[in-house]
Amino acid sequence: MIIGVPKEIKTMENRVAMTPAGVEALIGRGHKVLVENDAGVGSGLESQRYIDAGAEMVSAEEAWGAEMVIKVKEPIPSEYQYLREDLILFTYLHLAAERELTEALLAAGTTAIAYETVQTANGHLPLLTPMSEVAGRMATQVGAHYLEKHQGGRGMLLGGVPGVSPATVVVLGGGVVGTNAAKIAMGMGARVIIMDLSHERLQYLDDVFKGRMTTMSSNEANIRAYLKEAHLLIGAVLIPGAKAPNLVTRDMLAYMKDGSVIVDVAVDQGGCVETIRATTHADPTYVVDGVVHYGVANMPGAVPHTSTVALVNQTVPYAMKLAEHGFSALANDTALARGLNCYQGKLTYEAVGNAFNMEVTPLADVL
Repeated sequence: MIIGVPKEIKTMENRVAMTPAGVEALIGRGHKVLVENDAGVGSGLESQRYIDAGAEMVSAEEAWGAEMVIKVKEPIPSEYQYLREDLILFTYLHLAAERELTEALLAAGTTAIAYETVQTANGHLPLLTPMSEVAGRMATQVGAHYLEKHQGGRGMLLGGVPGVSPATVVVLGGGVVGTNAAKIAMGMGARVIIMDLSHERLQYLDDVFKGRMTTMSSNEANIRAYLKEAHLLIGAVLIPGAKAPNLVTRDMLAYMKDGSVIVDVAVDQGGCVETIRATTHADPTYVVDGVVHYGVANMPGAVPHTSTVALVNQTVPYAMKLAEHGFSALANDTALARGLNCYQGKLTYEAVGNAFNMEVTPLADVL
């Protein structure tokens, strides 16, 4: 198969969808890899390394002209021109928050497989996990930065110092993002409260962290109560492939202190805070009712070398299956099949259909 790796052009997105090692693995199985010129430079991967691995360095048009295109982020409007019926697109899509992109994919008839909805039988999301780990750890780091006074924050050191109380960090969601955010917050000396719907998950977190964080059931009463104490609120709620629920409404901001900070990692799925909107690394924050909001939808793009290697480690085995077998690979891999969002003009992922009230074709009907 001919595989294309375009350069990411989303604002300040420096990740790349394939490392030289990944290229070498694909070429070793007889496939051809076209990498756009300088696609890896932002991640510290010079073009010569791709050439040495056997890739051809090409233009954006040539990379997009491949049988399968592998990306990191969803196509932006200037890339819609490349979408076509005989293309397999393998990337993060987050369609439940992107109606325009969903309609563009359906109109083009593109076969679109989303990293974030590839799901194993036990519910694990293997291609979302590495970026969730990065984003979770970054959320605390970013929140600590914007708590600084000259960044518009309250002027607090997350961990405090002897004789001064630490900041309180409230994490909504105890999954991969939330757990990593809490881990870093505790490591920085903050007081941490983590909320989740699953009592079993809360038991696990209490056991793993030996009671060093407060675990609370996620409900409106508890959220309102702890917003009054929060200096940093981290949104870490995920419903695979679906729009995130609004757990913090506009009126709830009144409970938060002036200069407190919200980092909503769920923003790429619409966010779990009503007042959040997607921002970029170039202009990451804004203030609503005295509360600093950080809504960068591609947080791991700020640490592209780490993120690229972590992502490609997980995507290459699935990319190899698609390269070997094409669309039929989905019939033999149920995890990969769950990644299918669009096929020949049909929407195949129920949560996206629910978000936009669109007709959904059952996965079984297209496999």
